[in-house]
Amino acid sequence: MQRKVLLIYTGGTIGMNKNPQTKALEPLDFEHLICNVPELEQFDTQISTYQFSPPIDSSDMSPAFWTELAHVIADCYSDFDGFVVLHGTDTMAYTASALSYMLENLTKPVIFTGSQLPIGQLRTDGKENLITSIEIAAAHHQDGSAVVPEVGIYFNGHLMRGNRTTKQSADEFNAFESFNYPHLADAGVQISYHTEFIHKPNPQAKMRPQFVLDNNVIIFSLFPGIREDLIRHIIATPNLRSIVMRTFGSGNAPQNSWLISALREGCRRGKVIINISQCLQGTVEMGRYDTGYQLQEAGVISGYDGTVEAAVTKLMYLQAKYDDPEQVRKFMKQSICGEITI
Repeated sequence: MQRKVLLIYTGGTIGMNKNPQTKALEPLDFEHLICNVPELEQFDTQISTYQFSPPIDSSDMSPAFWTELAHVIADCYSDFDGFVVLHGTDTMAYTASALSYMLENLTKPVIFTGSQLPIGQLRTDGKENLITSIEIAAAHHQDGSAVVPEVGIYFNGHLMRGNRTTKQSADEFNAFESFNYPHLADAGVQISYHTEFIHKPNPQAKMRPQFVLDNNVIIFSLFPGIREDLIRHIIATPNLRSIVMRTFGSGNAPQNSWLISALREGCRRGKVIINISQCLQGTVEMGRYDTGYQLQEAGVISGYDGTVEAAVTKLMYLQAKYDDPEQVRKFMKQSICGEITI
């Protein structure tokens, strides 16, 4: 039976072209993109398309657009075997992370991809990324179930779990990496799927989309010389429900009494504070050094080996579901869809 894939164009470099006057990249319509990939007609897969109008620069991506994207996938879920989302690279990891939570009980592929060069340019990386993403979205086992039933990012020959991935380069074709989790697949002459690392959902469970997010969250990084008044101002921000705090090494912070006091007070007032390392690789171990242990004693929660993108979107998702900060803390300590290693 012929597989059906929905190709969703949100915007991004892959569908842009240079303005002849300003030389700046500008978005073009979806037809321009399709015309530059005649290879799509060779697929033994029925490809339908959906375009965001107007296309969105990924720097303008927001929870409202994530909700719109979730609605598109949910409305078409029963009609397609897989989905490919063309997206700008700057915030792709945020969107992929958000969708991994919002599409509860997902059993079909949702593959994000894009490019570093517009698809109309001679040296573009867009064609291979697009073609292979469609092939992955259509891949299935003999029983008809999807080979990759989760949200992924495909770029430069590698398929990665969406909520484990970070943009690592603005210039290289190898723009993304999943530093703390193995690739789900690697594409060479053949596509090699690493099934032991791919999520295995309950095939009987019905996909339940969640369309509401609560973005009362902030990210801040610790650095030598960080000021007390600024930290206290952030923690005292009205309506702020959670903080993703980027710490040093394995989850360490300066041993300033005022910092621990401010964090303890924030936790006491119901703020959920998550400890994420500034390092791209490794995990937070707050019991490893005394500096990290003090954070734990103050009520700060370990973010384990998760990414900033996965932590902030998970908080938005959980805060929309639970008013009680203790419930949010409880689920931040658990892996919902493979975003952290416990």
